[in-house]
Amino acid sequence: MTKHGAVYLSIGGAVAFLVCCETSDSVPSATSLRQRETDWSEGLDAYQATWPDKFGIGSPADKSFIAKWDIDVRPDGKGLPNGEGTAKNGAVVYRQKCASCHGAHGYEGPEDKLVTDSTGSNTIGNYWPYATTIFDYVRRAMPFNAPGSLTDQEVYDITAYLLYLNGVIKEENKITATTLPQIEMPARKRYVLDDRHGGPQVR
Repeated sequence: MTKHGAVYLSIGGAVAFLVCCETSDSVPSATSLRQRETDWSEGLDAYQATWPDKFGIGSPADKSFIAKWDIDVRPDGKGLPNGEGTAKNGAVVYRQKCASCHGAHGYEGPEDKLVTDSTGSNTIGNYWPYATTIFDYVRRAMPFNAPGSLTDQEVYDITAYLLYLNGVIKEENKITATTLPQIEMPARKRYVLDDRHGGPQVR
């Protein structure tokens, strides 16, 4: 019994010792934590000094390359190219490059509805606040299988056609870089600018 007791005590002591060591090692002191926080960048300057001037990844972006990507259009029309579009011409382009995804009239699918119908789903006509967004999005992202392939003329015509289908403009109206930003979308009044300045207040 004494023998077993000794073994038991030895095992117990060993366990106690191990637990004590693990506890001490797994709970760093506040001083140790502060030391780690202040020394995270130790050696960083020396490491950065070994970096080359260039890493040899990619290639320089010249002005022509940047111009191809710098095509955003703002709500006020900044960024729109010169040109004009009509719903009549847009109907032709739409049938060729858009109808297979969005339906013959813009709401049959199988992809997103573009024209407001009786279901009340969010569409260009009842949800988008700016007409210029249509031009911006269509030019950069459509058609799905060849984004960015449409000419500015085609985009103007499609934009006019979609505005016409949603009852925003008349079929004979022309849209240009000047008139497109002036179109007031039906959903425009539902949006307000966030004029908060560093606080939770909403005016």
